[in-house]
Amino acid sequence: MGKRVFSSTLLWAIVVATMWYFRNYGAIALALIVSMGTLREFYVLMRGCGYAPFDKTATVLGGLVTAAPVIELYLPILPAHLFLALAVIVFSVRLLGERTPENRVEALGPTLFGLLYVSLLMQYFVRILLPLPGEAISPDGRLVFCLWVIAATKFCDMGGLLTGLAIGRHKMSPLISPKKTWEGAIGGTLASMAIGAAIAWFGRSLLPAALTPLMGALLALPIALLGIVGDLVESAIKRRANIKDSGSILPAQGGFFDMSDSLMLTGAAGYFFLTLLT
Repeated sequence: MGKRVFSSTLLWAIVVATMWYFRNYGAIALALIVSMGTLREFYVLMRGCGYAPFDKTATVLGGLVTAAPVIELYLPILPAHLFLALAVIVFSVRLLGERTPENRVEALGPTLFGLLYVSLLMQYFVRILLPLPGEAISPDGRLVFCLWVIAATKFCDMGGLLTGLAIGRHKMSPLISPKKTWEGAIGGTLASMAIGAAIAWFGRSLLPAALTPLMGALLALPIALLGIVGDLVESAIKRRANIKDSGSILPAQGGFFDMSDSLMLTGAAGYFFLTLLT
C-alpha cells in the first residue's frame, strides 16, 4: 500500500506539473504519450490472448488518430476523421500482404479494436484540452476541466480501493476482478462525486458557469461508473491473457494501460459534458 500511495502521488505530481508549466499543449503531449504507450501494451495483451495484431504500424497510426484534432486545427485540409479512415485502408492492404494465412483475418479485429478503444477514445482528452479560436471557455478553463475529468475518474479508483479494503464484503465481478466489491464501487463513486464538486467550486472562475458544485457532483457520477467499466474491461483482457500487469512504469502501478484503463471511456463522456456546458 505504501508503494502505491507513493507512486500515485508521484503520478499526480507529474500530471499537475505538466499542466502547470507546459499548459494545454504540454498536457496534449502527455495524453499522446499515454495513448501510444497504452496501445502498445494493449497489443502485448492481445498477443497473450493468442492473437498477432499489426502492432508496430498500428501504434504509429494510433498516435496520428489521437493527435488528429491538433493536426486538423493547423492543417484544415486533413480532417480528424480522415486518420481513422487511413488506418482502415492501411490495414486492409496489410491484410492482403500477411504471409501467415491463418493470421490474416484474426489479426485485423484486435488491431482495429485497439485503435478504436485506445487511440480514438484518448483523442477526446485532446479535444478537451485543445484551445480553439473565438470560444467562450479559456485555455486554462479547458485545463481545469480536463483535470476535473481525470480526478473524478481516478478518485473513484482510489476511493474504491480504500473502501473495499476497509469494508468490502460483496464481490462485484469475481470472474473478472475478484478483489472488486460493491462496497468499494459505492465508496469510489462517492469519492468521485466529492472531488467533482470540489474542483467545480475551486475552479469556478475558469470553468463554465453551468458547472456548479452540485452539477460537478452529479456529472461525476457517470464518470465514476464509466471508469469502473473501463477498469473491468482491462481486467477481463489481462485475465484472458494470463498477465498480471500490462507493464512496469511505476512501482505498484503497472504499465500505461494499468494506469489509464479507467480513463478510456471517461474522456468521451467528459467531452460531451463540456459541449453541453459551453
